[in-house]
Amino acid sequence: MKPRILEVRTKVLKKNDELARQLRSDFSAAGVLAINLVSSPGTGKTTLLESTLGRLKQAGERCVAIVGDLATDNDARRLARSGVPVRQIETGGCCHLEADMIRDNLAEWKLTDYDYLFIENVGNLVCPTSWDLGEALRVVLLSVTEGEDKPLKYPGLFNTADVAVVTKIDLAIPCEFDRQAAHDNIHAVRPGMPILETSAKAETGMKSWIEYLQQQRDQLKARYEADRALRQA
Repeated sequence: MKPRILEVRTKVLKKNDELARQLRSDFSAAGVLAINLVSSPGTGKTTLLESTLGRLKQAGERCVAIVGDLATDNDARRLARSGVPVRQIETGGCCHLEADMIRDNLAEWKLTDYDYLFIENVGNLVCPTSWDLGEALRVVLLSVTEGEDKPLKYPGLFNTADVAVVTKIDLAIPCEFDRQAAHDNIHAVRPGMPILETSAKAETGMKSWIEYLQQQRDQLKARYEADRALRQA
């Protein structure tokens, strides 16, 4: 039975990857920076995202968000307080989001009306690793309450991420969090990966996080325009 299971999984992942490539092309053409936020439960994804949406909206940026959870729409209702359009995906037991879920929940949104698409993945450090959602940026979150060795325990996810965000940094001292050890462990898995330290509640590092996102979006648009110019030449 094992070869059959592997064959089915390979076909499912191939279909997902094909759709993800199309989504990535659509996002790029629309000038939308798609960001996939991945972490374990309780890391502070929703708190960080709620603050991020509010700050970007205040800066005149146009955002939408999709939230994945096994059940309940609690996180979507929290994020909607920012005044940004939000959609909840209840996976009903699936431990990750998939590209077709993203496609289906984009149906009523016109991509060119937005600058950022945030995807808050299901809280899990294993399942989301293999599932491409068409994002331009995969962000892995690590809370100071989780310990410095998380990257070594879950190297697959950290190795597929583009940037690491350390959350709840205001609790580093009471949690006896070794920041240098955490950075070293992240870079042991993914050498050179950017690391940002934040606390949404204390507003620490949020300015740098927002500037990083804006920079990534500007680079995305510049790459698309350069590619389009080459195709037209």
